[in-house]
Amino acid sequence: MLTLIKGGRIVDPGNLDGVMDLLVLDGKIIEIRKKREKKGSASSAGDSTSVNGKKMPIDHVVDATGKIVMPGLIDMHVHLREPGYEYKETIETGCRAAASGGFASICAMPDTNPVNDNRQVTEYIIKKAAALDSVRVYPVAGLSGGLNGDLLNEYGELKQAGVIALTDNRPVRNSQFMRRALEYAKGFGLLVISHCEDPDLSAGGVMNEGIIATQLGLSGIPNAAESVGVMRDIALCELTDSRLHIAHVSTRESVRAIRDAKDRGVKITAATAPQYFTLSDEAVVGYNTHTKMNPPLRSRDDVLAIAQGLADGTIDVIASDHAPHSSIEKDVEFDLAADGIVGLETSVPLALRLVEQGTLSLKDFVTKMAINPARILGLESGIRIGAPADITVIDLEKTYTIDSNHFQSLGRNMPFENWQMKGKVVLTMVAGKVVYKHLN
Repeated sequence: MLTLIKGGRIVDPGNLDGVMDLLVLDGKIIEIRKKREKKGSASSAGDSTSVNGKKMPIDHVVDATGKIVMPGLIDMHVHLREPGYEYKETIETGCRAAASGGFASICAMPDTNPVNDNRQVTEYIIKKAAALDSVRVYPVAGLSGGLNGDLLNEYGELKQAGVIALTDNRPVRNSQFMRRALEYAKGFGLLVISHCEDPDLSAGGVMNEGIIATQLGLSGIPNAAESVGVMRDIALCELTDSRLHIAHVSTRESVRAIRDAKDRGVKITAATAPQYFTLSDEAVVGYNTHTKMNPPLRSRDDVLAIAQGLADGTIDVIASDHAPHSSIEKDVEFDLAADGIVGLETSVPLALRLVEQGTLSLKDFVTKMAINPARILGLESGIRIGAPADITVIDLEKTYTIDSNHFQSLGRNMPFENWQMKGKVVLTMVAGKVVYKHLN
């Protein structure tokens, strides 16, 4: 099927920026037209167009006039919950949520039941996702058996099965184990993703340590719980000369440590999630369990530092840390509530707020949510002839109200209900197939 995406402004940093037409055939981009033909220009399905000197009928037309066309977004941090916790999310509902959120590809975290620490679970996730013929799902497996931080998994076998990276998705207490994991992963060319936290410093805490926690009578988690973990893993990264990706950065001390390490040439990259540049710990007032997460919402100063880290390139990636929970885990006392919020369907508009504020340019936005994730993971990305047609189209002027009742995800746990947003995903395409569409 020949698809024409016409009239959109293509933004692919370092490659393209301008109003152009795209032609997609058999899942790949076959032509990029910087100027539309004047006479007999194709504009609707049924028209024909010239491709490599041959007339071909156009089967499908996407009118992207006035909208932004960009490489398909990639979310490096998604909890799909299946297998084992299908009442929270399934691979199918998670993929639908990803598509509606503009993501063509997602990385599935290993904290399922059973844990993804072996070939069988990896292959199950890949097979289940492939049958949906929707967004691309890349499994991330555990560093250790059962995510217990003591015994190394079979990294070679996991890579053969289709694993794209490794993480225990929780603090690794044993520094010697973390060193060995980095060395072992390096031998197979696998990226290690670190949840940086000192569990002894965070023990018993349920929100950010500070005046708000004191006022609410809640146990606090100091910034040092994260930054000590960040600095340890930076040191181990230097020691082993390995690649390391630091997930969901939330503190100003962590940003400073990562910036200094990059200046020294350490092979680290880092991500944050929209909640950490959007909300401070003041949002916890009222004991709304939808504001309970790990790492916790931090101070206003930390929020500003995260935004600055994104602006100056210290933080490479914006990832959702999509963590769906049911009411069973959230409709309880704050201390007992599960950590985490859903984010696949709110990440784009929240990140676009940084563009609206002038903190990030539109090119920065695309870089943080598509180009850098692809580079870090070793995936193909970009709008160029011959590339897979993974494409996201966004209407920057579209205003709407966040309503979780319309989410594709099973999760409703997020603190942005009824927020007024500007900028909406209107189309997601994966390998030339439209997997989500909300065009007028």
